[in-house]
Amino acid sequence: MNILIVGATSAIAKATAHRYAANGASFMLLGRNEQALDDLSRDLIVRGAESACFHVADFSQAGCLASTEEALANVCHVDLALIAHGVLGDQEVFQNDIEALNNMLYTNSISTLSILTLIANCMEKQGHGTIAYISSVAADRGRASNYAYGASKAIINTFLQGMRARLSRVGVNVLTIKLGFVDTPMTASIEKKGFLWAQPEDIALGIENAVAKRKAVVYLPWFWRFIMRIIMSIPDRIFNKLNI
Repeated sequence: MNILIVGATSAIAKATAHRYAANGASFMLLGRNEQALDDLSRDLIVRGAESACFHVADFSQAGCLASTEEALANVCHVDLALIAHGVLGDQEVFQNDIEALNNMLYTNSISTLSILTLIANCMEKQGHGTIAYISSVAADRGRASNYAYGASKAIINTFLQGMRARLSRVGVNVLTIKLGFVDTPMTASIEKKGFLWAQPEDIALGIENAVAKRKAVVYLPWFWRFIMRIIMSIPDRIFNKLNI
């Protein structure tokens, strides 16, 4: 199995790669930190991967597209492409710093749309594979505390709906992974309490299962599907008064 991971050094991407490495997968890894990519590629070989190569790409810059094209050119086919890059940021900063807002939107949305298009075209030609994108439940409904980040994910979710319809005709599956709270370096500044918080290893298992079952959308952990149904059903006049 040939796997392309964009944002490969994120905690969830690494945990997912560990699972596939144990089954002898081959990896093409993209990320910003060369040393971390090198360490991960060596680690995956130790864990059982058939091969593991990497390319350095900064997803906040247009140059990441060239790295993605090069990575795709260096593999004969891609069975699974996992898009795991992105930044969380601070809503208050985005409200007062337009440049910071634009930078976040470029990283989370514009660069991702471009990368997804390159991968979709590649998979359309080969006629098989799965594109899996790590999104967030924050995209389901805008909240005062993180609506900029949520919007950056919602853009991709809508894009993937159309891509899913297009690629389903040629045997390519498109999976949107909607995450709840996960204990990772990205959420280090958030106080973590209660059963709502999951570990990267739990999410990795959920991703592996969703890919195997060729699901279109999956909430991880599973109970977030029901939490978001409730949140989506709250009338605006009530929702706008809630501190969530």
